[in-house]
Amino acid sequence: MGVVVVRDPATETPAAVRTALAEAGLAIRPVPPPAGESRPPDLSGVEGIVVLAAPRREATAEQALLRGALAADVPVLALGPGTELLAGADAVGPPSGAPRPPGHGGILLTPAADTDPLFADSPLPPELPPADGPFAPPVEAVTLAVCDGHPQQAFRLGVSAWGVRFLTGTPLDAWGERLLRRFAALVAARAEHTATRAFFTHRAGDWEERFTSQGPAYEAAVARMRLAPGSRALDLGCGTGRAMPALRAHVGAAGHVLGVDVTPAMLASAARHARDRHGHLLAADCNLLPLPGRCVHGIFSAGLLDHLPDPRAALVEWARVSAGNAVLLLFHPSGRAERAARHGRPLDPDDLLAESNLRPALEATGWRVDEYEDAPHHFLARAVLRS
Repeated sequence: MGVVVVRDPATETPAAVRTALAEAGLAIRPVPPPAGESRPPDLSGVEGIVVLAAPRREATAEQALLRGALAADVPVLALGPGTELLAGADAVGPPSGAPRPPGHGGILLTPAADTDPLFADSPLPPELPPADGPFAPPVEAVTLAVCDGHPQQAFRLGVSAWGVRFLTGTPLDAWGERLLRRFAALVAARAEHTATRAFFTHRAGDWEERFTSQGPAYEAAVARMRLAPGSRALDLGCGTGRAMPALRAHVGAAGHVLGVDVTPAMLASAARHARDRHGHLLAADCNLLPLPGRCVHGIFSAGLLDHLPDPRAALVEWARVSAGNAVLLLFHPSGRAERAARHGRPLDPDDLLAESNLRPALEATGWRVDEYEDAPHHFLARAVLRS
């Protein structure tokens, strides 16, 4: 797993940063090359970013990298002057040695810090000096730490990017080192989701156009679910929502369709292609669905299950939200042999989708397989939840 450290080329990565990353099993990797104009940077292999450098005239690659990271929810921690690069600030405040206004007070955490993944349960020591100078974070930033005279001391952008102005990366006190270790642990814990978002965010812009021809195959697969009008259907790992029109056609106006994906950029592409006219779109983890139990009558999932780190846990979660006799349809518009040949490798006997592996996995998690097809040009497995 790799973390990009954005720093001044004339400096070394601080020892505290190297140590925190190494303890979490994370390696430091180079900054990816600049992206083309038509798509965000390719963040494949980038599990997190630490920003230590202030904005520079020639920092366009770093700026593109951070824009892509924010879009893909790649974890980012910016310290000291790096917060200006993260926030996209145009003006640099006074140097760190500039006089502070009288009565600046100490740094205080805000109520938002109480539930923040990095700041919760981590009270600040009173002796920490605040950062100097004016600072204007983006309007959507959540303030996590303030001080009189220089109110914006730490903030969060979205769910995965943090800026801490009063820490510079070197030297760090015990509190700063603990924050670094927390960030490194968070990067390692989210690595699987980060990799997925990074891969698909880079490709979301033209994903639909590349696979338009697969529409009829999706329609035929959805028809195999045999959903009744008025049913509630999920499209898990929905991507651009290619199955949603067919799901809506089967459940009718009285039914409900929900497309779930972990990559916001894919859901944005689904909305651009008007898939939200056929149902709701939701950014969520398919292993932890924000749904009550026994509420779904059908689950459609294309090309997802065998890419999950714990497929059995996912099948248990899908069973939890499914009503008795609900249908699960696993689909791919290519057969297993066709995909293996395309990647220049033989069929893997340990492949989860091999019938000898998939049937036991489904049976052990409450599903009964009633159809299995590994055809030359599609893969399909239909299972019913045992009531």
